[in-house]
Amino acid sequence: MYVMVGLPAAGKTMLARRLAMECPALRLTPDEWMLPLFGDSMAGGLRNVLEGRLIATALEALGLGVNVVLDFGVWGKDERTALRWLASTVGAECELVYVAIDALEQARRVGERVETAAEPTFPMTQADLDEWRGRFQPPDEDELRGVGLDPPPSGFHTWRDWIARWWPTSLGQGEGSE
Repeated sequence: MYVMVGLPAAGKTMLARRLAMECPALRLTPDEWMLPLFGDSMAGGLRNVLEGRLIATALEALGLGVNVVLDFGVWGKDERTALRWLASTVGAECELVYVAIDALEQARRVGERVETAAEPTFPMTQADLDEWRGRFQPPDEDELRGVGLDPPPSGFHTWRDWIARWWPTSLGQGEGSE
């Protein structure tokens, strides 16, 4: 399972499309579902619900031996660790693919998207970009190399517990047991 990591306009989806063709792999991109289904990038918390269903689909595909590219962005280390843990529960490897972008280039690309987008895209202001950059936790070298898994965040006994709260639709009965 390849997990795309990075901020908006970094080039994650373009790289995810290329990876999906080269591997080959099933590519799952929430942004391509959110706008057609809900008309909004977050839709009152429905993004995590959708991501959960895409994760469940990814786990099923991995269990069948199909490569998967998750084009989620996953800004937080907890999300990335949870996805690495989930991949391990079905015997799959997980590779984080980090696509870095500096603030000036990101702003330029967002402006370019508005002018040239062939398909609908989410509106992003400079204030949004600044806020998101402040919340983003870039992966370190150990994380990118897949070295170890951190314990679940405080307040959660297992990664399964954390996942059930963050992506409530990702785990079915008996899936992802420790």
